[in-house]
Formats: sequence, C-alpha cells, structure tokens
Amino acid sequence: MTKTLEVVLKRVIEDVPVAADFEVVERAAPTSAPAGQLLVRVLYLSLDPYLGSRLRGRHMGEPRPAPGETLPGSAVAEVIASGHPDFAAGDHVIGEAGWAQVGLMDAKFARKVDPSLGVSNHLGVLGMPGLTAWAGVTQLAKVGQGDVFTVDAAAGSVGGTAGQIAKILGAKAVGIAGGADKVAQVVERYGFDAAVDYRNEGWVDELKALTDGGPTVHFENVGLPILNPVFGLLKTYGRVVICGLSAHYHADGPPPQFGLGPIVGKRASVMGLVVYDFYPRWNEWVKTAEPWLKEGRLVQVEDLGEGIESAPAQFERLMKGANTGKTLVKVA
Repeated sequence: MTKTLEVVLKRVIEDVPVAADFEVVERAAPTSAPAGQLLVRVLYLSLDPYLGSRLRGRHMGEPRPAPGETLPGSAVAEVIASGHPDFAAGDHVIGEAGWAQVGLMDAKFARKVDPSLGVSNHLGVLGMPGLTAWAGVTQLAKVGQGDVFTVDAAAGSVGGTAGQIAKILGAKAVGIAGGADKVAQVVERYGFDAAVDYRNEGWVDELKALTDGGPTVHFENVGLPILNPVFGLLKTYGRVVICGLSAHYHADGPPPQFGLGPIVGKRASVMGLVVYDFYPRWNEWVKTAEPWLKEGRLVQVEDLGEGIESAPAQFERLMKGANTGKTLVKVA
C-alpha cells in the first residue's frame, strides 16, 4: 500500500495558530483519479495568511476545518493520473491539494501552469498573491505615471509584488515593513524607492518626507494601526485599496471601526479587494507578468521550508510575521 504524509489539525483553534496545533500523520495514499479528479504529487505547498482566520471560522463563510482533517492549501503539483480529459499525467497544475505529499485535486478548479517560468513562482508572483497585487494596483487603484504608492506588509508576497507593479507602471513606491531586515529586503530585493520601519518612533513623519507629503495611492494589508496614520497623509482625491486586515484576524470583540469623516475630507476613494472576483482573469495576469519576470523586473522572495513535516513550523512563522517574502514548503 502506498503511503503519504499529511498535516492534520490536532485541536480546535481559538487563538493565533502555532505549530503544536497541527500533527503530521501517515495515511494510505489514493492510487487512482476518480472522474473529475486529478491524482497529484505535490511539489510546492503555499501557506497563506487567510488560513489563520479560516481556522477560527472567520473567513468569508468558508468552512472551518475540524480536528483530524487535512489542512487545506493551494499547491503546484504534478499529475500522476487524470480523471478529466483536459489533463494528462505529467502536467504541472495549480489547485487545492491540501497539506499532503500525494492527494486528489478537483479538476474543475485546477489550472495548468508552465514550469519553465519557475515552479514555485506559480504560488507567488504568478499565483494568488500576484493576482491580488495586480488586481489592486491596476484594476482598482489604476496606478500610473506620477503616482506615489505606499503599501504595508511590504516584505510579504502581496505587498512586495504590489510595489514592484506600481514601479513598473511609473509610480514612486514606498514600503512599510516591520524590522530593519524587512525594510532592507523591500528596497534591495523588491526594488522599492524607499521603505520605513513602522516599529520606529517617528515612522509617520519619515513616510511623509519620503512621499513628498503623502501618497496618492495606499494599498492596505494590515488594518487600522497602519491605515489610520497613513490615511492622515493621503493626498486629496487619493485612492485606498483595502486588501487585508492581518492585525485584526485574531482579535476578539467587535470589528474595528474606521471613521467616515476622513474619507469625506480627503475626497478619497476607498475600495475593498477580494481576489476571488479576479480568478477568471488569472491567465491575463500571468501573460502580463511573464515578460516582467523574464526581464528581472518582477522578482519573488521566498521563505522556504523543506519537506511536508516543516509546514506547521512554517505556518507559525507566518502567523507571527517572522516570514520574509512568500511562505512556501518544498514537498518534493
């Protein structure tokens, strides 16, 4: 009997997830692909911030995983056997495969990917983080020449990609990150014009100076601790894209409030971003990004764990904000 290692939820989670909340188990691996399914060998597993809120039953109505269940997760995988005519053994695909070495993927939600563009890139700059960044920067905020663009969590996959896209489109990009190492990464690896460390006293004044008085566009990934002071700097008729609220995912009590008065005073446009709306345009993003990637204008920074057994510790790093770049596990 063929075996596979999987990571399952050990207990109900009521706080920020840690590695001890998960368990690596050995199970019988599927050996064939039922109709409409793909039997796959996982190559790279994506670990994403939204899973932290989903584990507490707080993510857009998605079901909360139960103890004993294999953790959900997107992966780039190689097809072993196909139960769908559009896919064949040997194809590289991206889709929901879970935290496992071998598993089944629903062909309806799987996409073929080109491994020559970098297998792991399809979970980062070409994957959901990249699609999210592209949607917010180009489709909602419509960033262009002359804009001054700020983004928080700028050392992360979404924030780092968003700033790179803004730069490519002619904007000045200034990142907001936590810690000297992350600030250096934002400038040296992602190529932002500048970055500030929000842990430093006086970071708001520093941001004001670096953005010539304030941004014209802000991309929000964290929540009110960053959004409130940055909004105070926003230029009149500025645009704000609210993508994530990581500072609030695990907070108890009522959701945070944001006053309407400043929006009126700034004559600002504030837009919510849910990447699922842009899934039908994923291939459009990949075609846009491909030349940028080949030219070295778009790069991916990875926080990589080796082996499926590393997934719990990698996820804890992500939840603590200790990761730099796209958090991945190399499974095979």
